Amino acid sequence: MRYPDGYRKRRALVLGASGFIGRWVARELTAAGADLVLAARDPHAIAALAPGYGLRGNTHQVDLEQPGAARRLIAAVRPDIVFNLAGYGVDRSERLAARARRINTELVEELLSALAKRPETDWPGLALVHAGSALEYGEVGGNLDEATHPNPTTDYGRTKLAGTQLVVRAVAEGSLAAVTARLFTVYGPGEPEGRLLPTLLQGAASDGSIPLTAGAQQRDFTFVADVAEGLLRLGLLPEPTYSVVNLATGKLCQVKDFVLEAARVLRIDSNRLGFGVLPSRPDDMRHSEVHTARLHGLLRWGPSTDLEGGIRATAEFLRRMSGEAAKGGRDGV
Repeated sequence: MRYPDGYRKRRALVLGASGFIGRWVARELTAAGADLVLAARDPHAIAALAPGYGLRGNTHQVDLEQPGAARRLIAAVRPDIVFNLAGYGVDRSERLAARARRINTELVEELLSALAKRPETDWPGLALVHAGSALEYGEVGGNLDEATHPNPTTDYGRTKLAGTQLVVRAVAEGSLAAVTARLFTVYGPGEPEGRLLPTLLQGAASDGSIPLTAGAQQRDFTFVADVAEGLLRLGLLPEPTYSVVNLATGKLCQVKDFVLEAARVLRIDSNRLGFGVLPSRPDDMRHSEVHTARLHGLLRWGPSTDLEGGIRATAEFLRRMSGEAAKGGRDGV
């Protein structure tokens, strides 16, 4: 087992549980035997995900955009640990600055305050594992380590950085044991449509050209199951030695090379790959190697799924889910 009995019967609260990474954290906690509470605005979304992702827990309906919602949630649930995967601004359609500020910054402040005031427990790990973002770094030169001075250029990056700074301050003041895990290019089952791998998976099931950018950008592609495992491992730390940790592979890959590897695994004719048809996004972050020495030093662990393994696992997972859904439909007739 990856976590011996660290999470068994421990109350773990996941915010953003119906989202891409949140559902994988919930899946990992289910497997670890946690007393799981899944916070979601729409409980039906959790119910729809539960069979395919193997989720077992109690769903708590909550609208985290409402001021005070997080404080009331913490008081009602009384968690040993909170995993905050709630975020706003990753999707291209999410462009409301006020909403980004509420979810990415104000919610974090509310969580920190509520957790600092909760009754003491015998839980030996961290109280909060908060998901940060590579876009907090923004436009900076050189390799990215946690000491790099950030220069975010988007509302999402700025509001996520403000949330991380609140975590850093809480840890420095000794008011809470917490960590921000900065995530980079996470891929795998559950990614929203329109992102790179979902586009290629759709392309594999159809004919014609697949429009793409030139693919010159370099990214640290990290498989979502590895990210979820890393977040749980961080949660078991006995104290916040560091308040910010890069959670990534530490290996850069050009987007074009990721596409070519996916095409090979998914058996897409390379002649269908329309490199350069789409323009690069003006807010596309450019960065050098991500330093992961802090992650490895803390956990003696790092993400290990290579691109072929992650792409193949994604295709197989989605194929299995599709087969189970079809079987369920036939059984219901």
